[in-house]
Amino acid sequence: MIGDDDHTMAPPVQTIQIEDARDPRITEYLALRERGLRGGRGQDGVFIGEAVLVVAVMLETKGLTRSVLASAKQADRMAEMIAKSNSPETPLFVADEEIIRSITGFDLHRGVLASGIRAPVEERALDDIIPDAKKDATILVCDGIGNIDNIGLLFRNAAAFGVDAVVLSPECHDPLYRKSLRVSIGHALRVPWHRSRDWDMTLQRLTDEFGITLIGTSIESGSVPLEEIEPPARVGVVMGSEFSGIGPISLRHCAMSTRIPMVKGTDSLNVGVAAAVCLHKFTRSNRI
Repeated sequence: MIGDDDHTMAPPVQTIQIEDARDPRITEYLALRERGLRGGRGQDGVFIGEAVLVVAVMLETKGLTRSVLASAKQADRMAEMIAKSNSPETPLFVADEEIIRSITGFDLHRGVLASGIRAPVEERALDDIIPDAKKDATILVCDGIGNIDNIGLLFRNAAAFGVDAVVLSPECHDPLYRKSLRVSIGHALRVPWHRSRDWDMTLQRLTDEFGITLIGTSIESGSVPLEEIEPPARVGVVMGSEFSGIGPISLRHCAMSTRIPMVKGTDSLNVGVAAAVCLHKFTRSNRI
């Protein structure tokens, strides 16, 4: 039908009722029970998003979302969201809560999951995500961040403060792991990132080829107080594990280390909080 504004109506979303948890069309959701989607690096080829806000971000990129699985309560909402998205061809599987629980192995309180393709998000080279040498740049460099929640929080911070890219050491947890992606509110799909395979070489390239000044974060008394540093035009803020801090490879490549002055007797900040403080200082993006 043609309306008064001469726009054709979008075709209805393909909605498929699931009556059996063993239905082969939803096999990838069964992987939530398997170790592959629980490990640090995730399962090759596929990731699972959880919660409405995350699925909305997944649907922004055409061809990224393989399917959506929703409870009956969320079915109408998700059908409308898919229809209005950049991926209206995405099939919507609908099942009652008991079937979803048997599929996933946990209570899905948010009532929606989506299956996505890893390659468009994950397989990015440094050359593709680091801004041109003539431009200012802020890079968040993560060294050995293994905590599920922290990796998600770091991506949320990166988005909030306008970070250009995130670079992950080989040991960092998978940003596309279901819970990490949920904590990031989907920003791990928006902020460009690269996972290093050779950490020493990656950091060397950042400094030599891309002109990034790496500044490590540290609680050591010999480090420079944050407020005394003049932000370089092209900076990489290096965050380490809360327990072990920045590793020796990263320290060798850092031009300096900085600390956030705190009240005497306190130990340190959560890595996500510390990153937010540092990124507020170093990023040059416009913020309201």
